Amino acid sequence: MHRQRTDPPTPPSPPGKVSAAPEPPNRVKAMAPQTAPARQNLPVESDSLIGRDRDLSELLRLLESDTVLTLAGADGIGKSRLALRLATQATGLFADGVWLAALDDAATRAEVVTRVCGALGITEEARRDPVETLCDALRSRSLLLVLDGCDGVADHVAEIGAALVSACPAVSLLITGRAPLRITGESVWRVPPLPVPSDGDGAEPSGDGSVRLFLDRARTAVPDYASTPQEAAAVNRICRRLDGIPLAVELAAAWAGRVDPAGIDAGLAAALATADGGSEDGCPRTRVLDAVVGWSLSLLSQPERVLLRRLAIFPNWCLELAEQVCAEAPLVEADLLDLLSSLLDRSLITLTGEQLNRVRYRLPAPVRAHARARLADAGELAWMRARHTARMIAIADDLNRIALSGRPMPWAERFVYWDRAVAEYDNMRAALRWSAEAAHARDGLRLCAGLRPLWFTSHQFTEGGEWAEAFLAMDDDRPEEDGGRGAFDALRGRVMVQHAELNWPRKRFDEIVATVTAGAVLCRAAGDTESVCLAENQLALIDDLRGDHESARTRLRDVLELARSAGDLWSEAIALNVQGAMAARGGDFAEAETLFNTALMIMRGMDHRWGVGSTLMAQGAAAEAQGDAQAADRCYREAMDIQRANGSAPELASCLAGVGRVAQQLGSATQAYDYLAESLQLSHANGRLAGLAEALWSIASVSSRQGVAEEATRCAGAAAALAEISGWAGPASTRFPLSAELTEGAASTQSRTWWEEGRRLGVDEAVELGVRLAETGRLPRPRPRPARTPAPEPPRKALTPRESEIAQLIGKGRSNRTISDELYIAPATVARHVANINRKLGFNSRQQIAAWVDRHSHPT
Repeated sequence: MHRQRTDPPTPPSPPGKVSAAPEPPNRVKAMAPQTAPARQNLPVESDSLIGRDRDLSELLRLLESDTVLTLAGADGIGKSRLALRLATQATGLFADGVWLAALDDAATRAEVVTRVCGALGITEEARRDPVETLCDALRSRSLLLVLDGCDGVADHVAEIGAALVSACPAVSLLITGRAPLRITGESVWRVPPLPVPSDGDGAEPSGDGSVRLFLDRARTAVPDYASTPQEAAAVNRICRRLDGIPLAVELAAAWAGRVDPAGIDAGLAAALATADGGSEDGCPRTRVLDAVVGWSLSLLSQPERVLLRRLAIFPNWCLELAEQVCAEAPLVEADLLDLLSSLLDRSLITLTGEQLNRVRYRLPAPVRAHARARLADAGELAWMRARHTARMIAIADDLNRIALSGRPMPWAERFVYWDRAVAEYDNMRAALRWSAEAAHARDGLRLCAGLRPLWFTSHQFTEGGEWAEAFLAMDDDRPEEDGGRGAFDALRGRVMVQHAELNWPRKRFDEIVATVTAGAVLCRAAGDTESVCLAENQLALIDDLRGDHESARTRLRDVLELARSAGDLWSEAIALNVQGAMAARGGDFAEAETLFNTALMIMRGMDHRWGVGSTLMAQGAAAEAQGDAQAADRCYREAMDIQRANGSAPELASCLAGVGRVAQQLGSATQAYDYLAESLQLSHANGRLAGLAEALWSIASVSSRQGVAEEATRCAGAAAALAEISGWAGPASTRFPLSAELTEGAASTQSRTWWEEGRRLGVDEAVELGVRLAETGRLPRPRPRPARTPAPEPPRKALTPRESEIAQLIGKGRSNRTISDELYIAPATVARHVANINRKLGFNSRQQIAAWVDRHSHPT
């Protein structure tokens, strides 16, 4: 079904550009719109796309009408290049942009979901299946999701794709793979090879796509390449011999600077004649491509061939990583840059972009498969995997050591270790996978221990938890090495304690107690005070939640004594933070303030912004609970600046909600709604129901103080329902306070009806309600007229034709979603029109609009 999009899209940002971290907002302003999402994450195309103009035109038409479009074909046929160019040209068709998730190296369902969520900026919620979170986040968004390289995870992609198609009617999928996925409604485009010249040795270069591609690539090195009739005829033969396979043509053309057309033709003929007649997938074009790769490698120098096969170990890499892993005899580290440049000139490696001011590379999939086979033939596969894994363990160890170190260090310097782990995360996954396949428990556990800060702060609970469980289930693979059984048990205990921390947001307290207790025993025996402190902090929190406050206080006193004796500033600050939260829940706000301030002093001394931000959020919640709006505003605002700079979306949304709640108490309802609307939209974009619950509860709280009882009660009911699903417990309490706070004294049947109506709202409807309340709340309230002078009925002519149309549909009982479908406009546009109608007519609810429509339709 063709989807009409009426909202004009904003101009796309330049492909491949990553926005710099925004500056903290000016506190004089109500809100700076700094959380508006980008519109695409497509990489910059390195060269031209030739011979696909007609395909692009047809595919663009298909994208406008079909929800799922799969580009299928053999490796090297150009599926990914075509998909990226198509996505770039389709940006204007999708109001919420186009987004690429590369799945070439994914192996598990958790990896697929994590990559897709990462591409879209969606954050996992610990108590929900990430696919549910993904669907909730995209349900009302109009976007194109490009899933590139799905062959290794086709079943998982098919499951996730089917869920998106069912739940998200405005989301389109563009998929690449060797075969279709068989998703309902899937259209399949078999990507053909480029046209090749007809038989015969013509004297002129053919105008067919394959010849055009060959000459375009060749003439970047030799401007007059194939300028004679004999050379042109040889180029025609080359393209016929290569069957128009784009990657094969590019690999052959890359030798134009060193080999004439006749030499290339003769070399390819010999390679194809001696190539194995079979292939892994039974595809003749795969055999052709593999033969061309082999021919190209035969022309390389010995060091180039050695480097290329060793590079097959990486999903992607930078020069520094290649030097650290590959530079072993016969290769010399100082030569690697020149060797990489040479391989790049031969089209055997490609650029993928830049991270941390380092250029990153990758091997095209067919080249990587061939090079990996040569690596195995050389007997280097296991050796290279061990070197690669050792380097990843070193990076993970550095992250864990620096991220939570109590040593004073500039935050920018500390944060580099997070960034480095993110840049190498695909390589980390590869090392985890190899360690699991080989049952190398020690290596896997070291990787899990090192990646704990990244998994926790980026909310990757499912993937991190699955890896930890896999390696904890293994026995020691090297009992006689690396410190023997004692060292293995110490490592195992550490990961057990950290794994329980990943489970904490899921609130599986019985599992946490069992795992932490067992892990702490191993850590005590090994003298691992840091892990013991982490374990006791978790157990103290659980004791406090279960009402055993004395046990909790005892545990925390022991943690403080142990941390101080070991000089562990991080564990000391965390223990103080936990004590402060417990004191606040018990109503001892003076004690909580002292404890929070002491924890902040330690965190600021270390310049640990993540720790400072977390402590400030807890301190702000405590100040808000005791009614100190000024202190709460100060804490929330500083924490908001930190979380915005760190890119921590869930924490930022919570800070925005806190600033919004206290803004009204400080005399600015308009500013309150500005911050609350940003919090609501950010949580909706990230798919986090806990964030939506907090934002909706906050909007309901502010609205109820303005006297908007009906819509505020509905909003509170919606927040309560979302809180039950997500586990959000309120900003300053372990109990969810909505019902008591927002319905106190409203025991009427009507109030209960409004509450239940809110509970029954879907996620998008609840968000629309929150947006509407925020928009109308910013507007000045109409002054009540004297009772003896009845207010005149608002004139119908005050509304625009579109607003009148929407008002009539509201009068017929239509929801915003139904109106959106009937009028072919976005739900957000309907919500804006409804807000305008309320403003112009002086109303604050849909019921008033409906009653007004009814009076005009049936005048007395």
